[in-house]
Amino acid sequence: MTTASVSTTSPHLPPSRSHTLPPTAPLSSQVGGHAGVQTTEDGSLLLKPALPRELEFYQLIRDGVSPDIDAATATASGLKPLLPWIPKFLGVLSVGNHLVENLPEMTAVHDLPASIQANGTTTTIVLENLMYGFRKPCILDVKLGTVLYDEDASPEKKERMIRTAASTTSLSTGVRLTGFQVYANDHPLPKLTPKKYGKTITPEQLPDGIARFFPFRIPISPSCMPPSIPAASNVAPSGDVVAAPDDIQPGLPPPILLILLTLLLEALARLRAALAGAEVRIVGGSILIIYEGDWESAEKAARTSEDVSTGKATAEGEGLGRNERGAPDDEGEDEETITMEVDEHGHLILDDVVAGSPIAESFEENEADDADEESEDEDEPRLFRLSLIDFAHTRLVPGQGPDTGVLLGIDTLIRLIRERRGVVQALIDEDAGVKSPC
Repeated sequence: MTTASVSTTSPHLPPSRSHTLPPTAPLSSQVGGHAGVQTTEDGSLLLKPALPRELEFYQLIRDGVSPDIDAATATASGLKPLLPWIPKFLGVLSVGNHLVENLPEMTAVHDLPASIQANGTTTTIVLENLMYGFRKPCILDVKLGTVLYDEDASPEKKERMIRTAASTTSLSTGVRLTGFQVYANDHPLPKLTPKKYGKTITPEQLPDGIARFFPFRIPISPSCMPPSIPAASNVAPSGDVVAAPDDIQPGLPPPILLILLTLLLEALARLRAALAGAEVRIVGGSILIIYEGDWESAEKAARTSEDVSTGKATAEGEGLGRNERGAPDDEGEDEETITMEVDEHGHLILDDVVAGSPIAESFEENEADDADEESEDEDEPRLFRLSLIDFAHTRLVPGQGPDTGVLLGIDTLIRLIRERRGVVQALIDEDAGVKSPC
């Protein structure tokens, strides 16, 4: 139920509105980054602790203006073409009794609490969950850029991150594989590759990492296709993450994988063009790739995806990441715990959903008719999603051109995926009995 509406009038920004969110739970499918991300009970939204700069960047991308940056500067910096590649930002959650009212009218976003304070307050942003709608989401988080430290980092952290870039694939290629998971069609749990894998491989071993994330599996025959087993939660009651055994065979049939890689290359080329025109520094940012690991859903999506390849491929999403359990993350702050404010019914309160937006309208429609919601949730399956994520250390640099380290990373990723596509195409050309995905 909508709790209230309204903010004061602003000459530049739309009014804000408050809404109530359903209960949440810890997110299970994180492959890199920080712990502390949660998801709503239905899995459609993410709740993520955010630093002030990340909050301001999402507001700037969404509204074209922020308390500290005017519309002319945002436009001149070339941010608008990035919008399709950024996770949908719904608003800010009221957390720890700190009510963030009328966020667009606030005079200083930097006054918002950035992390857990002595009184338990924090700032949490609410984003679309890109995994929502996938039956078996295969997920890869790729850290972008050659510079891993922010300009205001301490000398000690700068030195540590310079060493990290030099000792991994980041400095020479602009990418590091942060972590990933892939599914087999006939097993309910994902096969996990930990974050440490990407920190130990050399640039020459990057193709092996891409092959691990985009494996293929050849059906023996149409009558011997492995049964499709629905995905199951990989979080045990104890909270431990459970992975599939090492002997499972993940991967899509080669014809479907070929379509996926072809469309992904087209999407990456469009993303690169957008980044080439953006005067921004994305320090510590990532590319998130999600694709469907369920054969039936992937085949259905592949049949229609070629119509989308003319420029309509979905490209938004929120990056998820999980730091290795119990260990601090070298690239950010300490892990955070979210303490949420709830109403008398036990529902979370979300502020700053733009009035009149599709997001706000969807809340109202769902609240007005829950019976229709269930039938409308049966969306067409998606083959993949591609997104830029993690903007805690992102800043505009008007007049200074694009982030060359990030562009290097995109170029490396394009090259790696093109090479993988060539391997799959060669397999199909050899006519190894894989022309039909069964």
